[in-house]
Amino acid sequence: MWWHLPPAMLKGWFDRVLIYGEVYQSQKRFEKGRFLGKRAMLSVTVGTSPETYAFDGRSGDIDLLLWPVHFTLAYVGYAVLKPFIAYGVEAGLRYSDASVVEARLKQVEADLGDALGKLEQRVVIPFNRMAEWGPDGRITAEAEIHSPFIRRKAQLDLG
Repeated sequence: MWWHLPPAMLKGWFDRVLIYGEVYQSQKRFEKGRFLGKRAMLSVTVGTSPETYAFDGRSGDIDLLLWPVHFTLAYVGYAVLKPFIAYGVEAGLRYSDASVVEARLKQVEADLGDALGKLEQRVVIPFNRMAEWGPDGRITAEAEIHSPFIRRKAQLDLG
């Protein structure tokens, strides 16, 4: 099943479809989630280059931006595949000549077809399992951390 939804619509869709009790509950999530054995992959288009979505890019790290959606999918049991990201899909604001954009879109179409044909080989994004969380809800000392939003130190260096 494929959907193309803006982030706010996707959030609304999650709220309406991923219903507590039906899709998830305290004992029915992550590796025991309803969608265990199923895979999910985001397909995302952005208007600018991969560099603008790098760890130091002006649009922010694409992996951090997508993490909450990936986490939501993992929470209900999906194995989350590395996303397909189509960069440089210019729409309202044009940075490039129309012929350059058209050629880029043809390449995106080919790349997406290739990615869909190789889903079995696509990288699965790791998430922590329930046994790696303590009774207080915090990551255990011996567990590897997979989320970019969890850290071992108490304070962020924002200075």
